[in-house]
Amino acid sequence: MDTEGTEGTAFAGAAEQVRMMAAGLITSPELVALYLDRIARLDGSLNAYRVLRGDAARAEAIGAQRRLDAGERLPLLGVPIAIKDDVDVAGEVTAWGTAAYGPAKESDAEIVRMLRAAGAIVLGKTNVPEMTIWPFTESPTFGATRNPWDLSRSPGGSSGGTAAAVAAGLAPLGLGSDGGGSIRTPATWCGLYGLKPQRGRVPLSPHDDGWHGLIVNGPLARTVEDAALFLDVTSTLTAPHGGFVAAAARTPTRLRVAITTKSPVGPTVRVGSAQRAAVAEAADLLRDLGHTVIDRRLDYGGVRGSWSVTARYLRGLHDDAATMPHPDRLEARTRRMARAGGLISDRQIDRLRRAEPGLAARVNAIFDDVDIVLTPGTAAGPPPVGAYRRRGALSTLNGAALRRSPFVAIFNATGQPAAVVPWGVDGDGLPRSVQLVGRPFDEATLLALSTQIETARPWADHRPLGF
Repeated sequence: MDTEGTEGTAFAGAAEQVRMMAAGLITSPELVALYLDRIARLDGSLNAYRVLRGDAARAEAIGAQRRLDAGERLPLLGVPIAIKDDVDVAGEVTAWGTAAYGPAKESDAEIVRMLRAAGAIVLGKTNVPEMTIWPFTESPTFGATRNPWDLSRSPGGSSGGTAAAVAAGLAPLGLGSDGGGSIRTPATWCGLYGLKPQRGRVPLSPHDDGWHGLIVNGPLARTVEDAALFLDVTSTLTAPHGGFVAAAARTPTRLRVAITTKSPVGPTVRVGSAQRAAVAEAADLLRDLGHTVIDRRLDYGGVRGSWSVTARYLRGLHDDAATMPHPDRLEARTRRMARAGGLISDRQIDRLRRAEPGLAARVNAIFDDVDIVLTPGTAAGPPPVGAYRRRGALSTLNGAALRRSPFVAIFNATGQPAAVVPWGVDGDGLPRSVQLVGRPFDEATLLALSTQIETARPWADHRPLGF
């Protein structure tokens, strides 16, 4: 492959790279080599990857190219992807951002198996905060991951390594997981499209029912098409007619969109002026596109909604920590959080799960007369690296999660799909977003509206300087 244009290829995205390989413009071995070279040159400043599968990825790319040359076509054949390090990859440890991990895994998680079946090549595993519990990506074991838009800032978490890798052109597409905003928060702060699918849409096996129903797997992507392509190859639920890529390409009918900047966690959280401006600008664009936009107060479920998230999160951490082969190696702050989770009984969790349909009905009552809810993606920009290093457990949870990213976790409790759409940068030059929340099981409308916004306000070519 000619060196001219290789940097653009790194940022082209998975769907475009599939088309390029089909047209003979690049080979899979060249594509893998391009990313491995960029990682070698650039990841020292980011720390996005915990481990690379360099030799294995090269060998798999040669095999993929043979299949391409023979005329075989699969949705992701020959495309390298980044996998978050809470997901099992055969032959690699699943470190969960901690020294407490055990031996290498003997088999792939179900979602990795599905991605491989679609032709994808696992490039490496990306860094996470310890036990994936924080919206920033730092750990005593693997250090801090940095935001390519500003190396002094966090990329967010817990899918921070994946977000940094995709944003910096060190992978065309990445797998993340989201138990309380862990896809949407780093996607926001790294300028990516991040989608939390409907609960049950994408498999979690062998880590089923993570955090008692809060966690889902999903994509961090440069384009809406890439996210839709990810869903097409990983969905275990009924897809829209023609699939998600086709749904994303359809012009949506005239929609009713409710906008709100009210924080789900109460008036103590200040939503920044840049984030409020993004919602106002998005509302203007949606009106220009022919949609009806109304200001509405969303009922987030009050104390019951907040407790449904917090209790399942804490108990889930407790349960995950208990599976670690060396729990004594966990950071003291993590151990304190896990102990707090151990105080939440099975009976309390069962009660919350039984109450979930009522909570979801209360939150989703707004969809009786609107099609989409639009909120800020976060309440503030990304924190400086190390901002919470010496904080206690409660102070970290309050400062990092509730105050900076309050709009996301409630929709993990209700289970419905939500996506963040890049929306330019704030006064510090850091990415911001708006969040689109859909009806249960309706990723199709989210994708269609996201594509319409992407067409009117393209973001994929906006790249961090130096990458």
